[in-house]
Amino acid sequence: QVQLVESGGGLVQAGGSLRLSCAASGRTFSTYGMGWFRQAPRKEREFVAGISRTSTTYYVNSVKGRFTISRDNAKNTVYLQMNSLKPEDTAVYYCAADVAFGIATTSDQYDYWGQGTQVTVSS
Repeated sequence: QVQLVESGGGLVQAGGSLRLSCAASGRTFSTYGMGWFRQAPRKEREFVAGISRTSTTYYVNSVKGRFTISRDNAKNTVYLQMNSLKPEDTAVYYCAADVAFGIATTSDQYDYWGQGTQVTVSS
């Protein structure tokens, strides 16, 4: 069983930055693919960014050039640095762990989920 705990959400003005963190339990964190998803009110959960066990990164087009995903295996933590935030980035952001796939961009490929952290971007 893997437990994921997100932190770092909050309220920020448009153009600002936030860094989300996701701390994972377990001794095999380095073998997991990790991802960030988000869900805005009345919308489906969408993939935002992912990082494979070999640190290959991939992003949804709407955040490319603004968001950066990274991982620190020594700390069992994955990060999402979000710059140039826009009101449409407002959502609950979820961290997820994938124990089987090399590159995972859909929610059904992930096995464990955090509780989510709210990000609100004001205009």
